[in-house]
Amino acid sequence: MSVTFDRYPYVAYSTGLTSLFPIWSREGGASGLVRNVDNPSLSQRIRDEVAAKIELIGGWDNVQVASVSREQDRAVEGKRIGQFAASLGVDPYDYTVELLRRNGNVGMVGFAMSEDNLDRIFAHRLAMVCSDGGAFAIDGPTRRGSPHPRGIGTFARIIGRYVRERQALSLEDAVRKMTSAPADRCKLPGRGRLVQDAFADVVVFDPRTYSDRATFEDPFQYAVGVRAVVVNGKLALDADVRHEEGNGRGLRPAT
Repeated sequence: MSVTFDRYPYVAYSTGLTSLFPIWSREGGASGLVRNVDNPSLSQRIRDEVAAKIELIGGWDNVQVASVSREQDRAVEGKRIGQFAASLGVDPYDYTVELLRRNGNVGMVGFAMSEDNLDRIFAHRLAMVCSDGGAFAIDGPTRRGSPHPRGIGTFARIIGRYVRERQALSLEDAVRKMTSAPADRCKLPGRGRLVQDAFADVVVFDPRTYSDRATFEDPFQYAVGVRAVVVNGKLALDADVRHEEGNGRGLRPAT
């Protein structure tokens, strides 16, 4: 079998807050979960299973709220539930249930992974780099909530942290795992290489300074060390000046 895999360069994942609750309790979505939590015959069992999950990931301070729907709850975005609940003088489990009761779906970031594992993963010959996150910007309509910084910092972080700092892989291998390897795997001919007659998708960066700045506390920060970006042969970014032509296009795998 032809098998590859990809990974993003962070020790935290992003999902919905309901993922802390057992699968069986989530039938019917967020509203069904709240009904089950309110059921006296199920409530203690659910609380116990959530407590076991929280212990597994290292405590409530390893759970950060990424997004809520109600304006009245915006203050918790970007905050760790353990610390935030303590500041309110309430139990973190009870606060989580009430947050879901008021908002329905709530985005979360969970800190539960290993840097050493990431080193081994990125060094593997079959590994590729992905962001596994949605795209957003530091301004405009896509700036909302407190999203996982992978949507804005992934590829710079590979160079800055896993090539320069941790030396988990070489610069050349890192570039391959972000360009030609995924382009080949996704069957995108003419992409991922600097060769004659290919589409000119180019990032010009300084390998000594290229680094991510986006953090979990402040994700809306672009990387540093980028000199220029060319998309389909036209400048999209030049010396920190963004061009507005919008020369990108949707891609489909070759058959």
